[in-house]
Amino acid sequence: MVFSNSVIEHLYTFENQRKMAAEVQRVGRKYFVQTPNKYFPVEAHYALPFAQYLPKKLLFFLLTNTKLSRLTRWESRAAQQYLDEIRLLNEKEMKSLFPKSKLLKEKVLGMTKSLTAHNLR
Repeated sequence: MVFSNSVIEHLYTFENQRKMAAEVQRVGRKYFVQTPNKYFPVEAHYALPFAQYLPKKLLFFLLTNTKLSRLTRWESRAAQQYLDEIRLLNEKEMKSLFPKSKLLKEKVLGMTKSLTAHNLR
């Protein structure tokens, strides 16, 4: 059984995400892979509305010069690390990574907050 909760979006590139998905499906008789939905209004890592749509330079400025994200001012290195590594996925991408899986959609106020690919049934 492979269980992954909010990891796949931390792999920098879609190619790395594809490799993880392939490995999960290769080794896991059963698997459950969850990730935040790219299109949910509040970006989960920064707890900021629509942060995923901002230019990275502006987001870096907001993270390191204000306390808007999680009520803290991020250190430059930590902010840059997250900006480099986070690549959010949408429903179409999750379906392409896990084509034989069922896709669960966690809803909040009618909007899809997270996506989970699984083969548990």
